[in-house]
Amino acid sequence: MLNIPVIRWGKPYESLEVDEVTHFVTGEPIAKVSQANAGLLQRDMRKADAARSVLREFSCEELIERIKNAAALFRDGTLNVGDGTQTPAEFCRAQSATTGLPEHMSRANMEKNYFVLTHMDQMLDALTRGLDLAILTRGFGQEDRGVIVSYQCQTPALGLVLPSNSPGVHTLWLPVIPMQVGLVLKPGPLEPWTPYRMMAAMVEAGIPPEAFSIYPGGADVGAAVVASVPRVMIFGGTPTVERYKGNPAVQVHGPGFSKILLGDDCVDDWERYIDLMADSVFLNSGRGCINCSGIWASRHTKEIAQALAERLGPVEVRPPEDPEATLAAFTNRDMAEAIWKSIEADLREDGVTHMTADFGERLVLQERCGYLRPTVVHATSPAAAIASKEYMYPFVSVVECPQEKMLSEIGPTLVASAITNDEAWRKQLIDAVHIDRLNLGPIRTIKLDWLQPHEGNIVDFLYRARAFQVPEGELAAAN
Repeated sequence: MLNIPVIRWGKPYESLEVDEVTHFVTGEPIAKVSQANAGLLQRDMRKADAARSVLREFSCEELIERIKNAAALFRDGTLNVGDGTQTPAEFCRAQSATTGLPEHMSRANMEKNYFVLTHMDQMLDALTRGLDLAILTRGFGQEDRGVIVSYQCQTPALGLVLPSNSPGVHTLWLPVIPMQVGLVLKPGPLEPWTPYRMMAAMVEAGIPPEAFSIYPGGADVGAAVVASVPRVMIFGGTPTVERYKGNPAVQVHGPGFSKILLGDDCVDDWERYIDLMADSVFLNSGRGCINCSGIWASRHTKEIAQALAERLGPVEVRPPEDPEATLAAFTNRDMAEAIWKSIEADLREDGVTHMTADFGERLVLQERCGYLRPTVVHATSPAAAIASKEYMYPFVSVVECPQEKMLSEIGPTLVASAITNDEAWRKQLIDAVHIDRLNLGPIRTIKLDWLQPHEGNIVDFLYRARAFQVPEGELAAAN
């Protein structure tokens, strides 16, 4: 069993308070994780400037090369984690054991991180719109078109309050180190594995350890990150989104409410898109904010819901080590029960039909955990409460709604895949400010383009463009 310390600007710190994380099936202890507290983090933030300073001793290009070297170490290496070592297979088993994710999905998420790390130069080129990265280091410079530009870093470190449910979210903070900004990570209580392994890989690849702080702990530590770090990325539910709405220092990643919209010109051919719909709902066990939770169309909705129910309804629970396992467990069985009770209450509403009812019970309780099998419901109107719900498993509402009312009814939507060739409606979709990522055409909601921002551009969040002038001679010397 590993003993995992707090990391305070690269230095391990063993706390008297320890949280033991256990296997969600057997109860076997997996690791003892030292717990930080708010006061400790607040004291350490007085030294945050040193994290950026040590990274600025290297060019962005040098850091990118080291990040690329870290990719293979993260995916394939045996790394020092806590007071022991960890192979890739041990990493996947540990992550699965504490989060409920099947082991092969843990491996798939390792591949996502590997891809991002190995393509970091291309990602930053896209996210900075081709900016010479030396301008970020120096603070100003001249673009190829001859315009003087200045970018001012808004924080010496980025704070992150991370979740336990989806290891894939870690791809969002990987570009931070090569932009010469330190990291203050508050891991999810069930998923300390990726932050510690990623730091170990980066340090072994030559990134200064002083650029990293990792603070496992309770809600007080998450609150201290938000209060003490000038720029913070936080993950949470709708209340979290509402709490920080309009706060420019906090980038919130909440529920996605991602959707597939079938236009009137394409809906009669819905059977062509059933694989796309099923994958968007089901892959990665429906845990991502980019998984589809709503399919909207003006007609054929009952047939679409029935076809999806026949595809997804029979899926059974399998052990996490089974390579055929497709469902993640709720490691807290009370949470699985509470979610299902909420869904059952909404199913009593007029106009709502549970389409997977004929395929067996959805709630599967085991001794220490619970599972929810894929659930498809049909709603005859967007007014149904369940039409605006999202859950952390393969759940989808198929909603009947006239095309002309869809954009006013769908609400905030992280990803919308709009299957239509109607040019007038396409223009309306492009103009819809409540859609964050728009796919025009038959594209799975879960398909990412790593060269585009996921949800807010991390470069724009960390750096502020501002007016700037220097004498011509000084500019020439700087370039």
